Amino acid sequence: MSKPRSKPTSSRKKRRLLAGAAAFALVVSGAWYWNSQRGAAEEGAWRTTTVERGDIRVAISATGTLSAISTVTVGSQVSGQVTEVLADFNDKVEKGQVIARIDPSTFEAQINQGNAQVASARASLRQAQATLANAEADYRRKAELGDQQLVARSDIDLARAARDQARAQVNAAQAQIRQQAASTETTRINLGRTVIRSPVDGVVLTRTIEPGQTVAASLQAPELFTIAEDLSQMKIELAVDESDIGQVRAGQVVSFTVDAFPDRQFRGTVEQVRLSATTTNNVVTYPVVVTVDNSDGTLLPGLTVNAEIEVSKRSDILKVANAALRYKPADNGTQGPAPGAGQRGNSGMLDDLARTAGELGLDQAQQQAFDAASDAIRQRQAARQAEPRPQGNRMFGGGPRTPSSGGGAVQAQMRQRMLDRFRQDFAAFRDSLSDAQRKHWDSAVASLVGATRAPVYRLVDGQPQAVMVRIGASDGSSTEISGNIQAGDEIVTGERAPAAAG
Repeated sequence: MSKPRSKPTSSRKKRRLLAGAAAFALVVSGAWYWNSQRGAAEEGAWRTTTVERGDIRVAISATGTLSAISTVTVGSQVSGQVTEVLADFNDKVEKGQVIARIDPSTFEAQINQGNAQVASARASLRQAQATLANAEADYRRKAELGDQQLVARSDIDLARAARDQARAQVNAAQAQIRQQAASTETTRINLGRTVIRSPVDGVVLTRTIEPGQTVAASLQAPELFTIAEDLSQMKIELAVDESDIGQVRAGQVVSFTVDAFPDRQFRGTVEQVRLSATTTNNVVTYPVVVTVDNSDGTLLPGLTVNAEIEVSKRSDILKVANAALRYKPADNGTQGPAPGAGQRGNSGMLDDLARTAGELGLDQAQQQAFDAASDAIRQRQAARQAEPRPQGNRMFGGGPRTPSSGGGAVQAQMRQRMLDRFRQDFAAFRDSLSDAQRKHWDSAVASLVGATRAPVYRLVDGQPQAVMVRIGASDGSSTEISGNIQAGDEIVTGERAPAAAG
């Protein structure tokens, strides 16, 4: 009896499985295509970013080197052989502490020689004094006899000359004593200089001498030690590019890292912006001195620093990705401002000024003066909006306009007129401010009026609409904006490529 054949049955099963798999793949592909087409339709033809409210920190990068705030170089004022070195690298020393000695024997011998010369000069003085006493007595006798006409007048003159000569010898002997005493005192001072003492409290950074070495101080003092006065407070000398130096001010916060401690971030404060520019390969840099608290002793002199100087920090402001400011439409079909946009844009400056006024800590009378000026401006703007006028470029609410349109001179004139108008409108309010408040207010108004303006394209009902905004601080990825814009607005950053036809 033969076995039943199973091969045809197995082949039919395989064919059914392959057909089912192909049908499933076709369904999945169709679903994916339908979903992708629907997603593309939902996304629209524009790439967008959202206006956010947050903070922007603007920083300048620079490199520099850590060093002690005060470093003293200790030298020798006398020549001789070093007999002792009493301080080494990294030793802590106190002011007046002996750190080295130079052989004093030469100066001791000179002092003994000077003492002998002083003694000889004093002996000469006593001899001259005796000669003077004898000459004075002889002159008195001859003067008395001359009165009696008993001696010749010439003898009296000779006696007077001998007396004066003796006095001169006494004076010469006294001068010689003073000279020898001064010379001996100089040698004694130099003898004291053979003991090298620390001029300050600090730490020895370098030592350049060894016992037995001879130092020569003929032309200039040789450097023996370098002492850092206080390593608990250190400084950094940063090299800041000329394009950034205008933003650096004393008191700004500096954060920095060093390669020796890559996982730690340190902080300092700008102490001084020096005027001594340095040019290297046609690159101009200015030294900026930063003070650093090193009370824990972590930082070491000579470390290379990678620092960021925080030149500006804006909190709770509207910001947008920089790509939105770079976008320019490919055609002129972009919609103009929506109805009411001009009024809202004009009030943007007042909103910024209100924020500035809120920073001044106004009293009730000052706040009332500000509100009165603001209300008058809004009424004037509302009346201007109600008047029919041709569409054109304006500082606020006008059609799309690049910052360079109109020419720099025209923009400067417009800004100056706007600044003058604000000064007139807020004159009463400004007069009510204190000197400090007035300084802050003037700076803020000048900054707002002089701000750069540029168009962004807000997505409204699926279409981009041009909006003029004021450009503020930028951290490289986001930029502060203000004007006819709100948090949550969708801003166009680019156009999507059209989907391929099915």
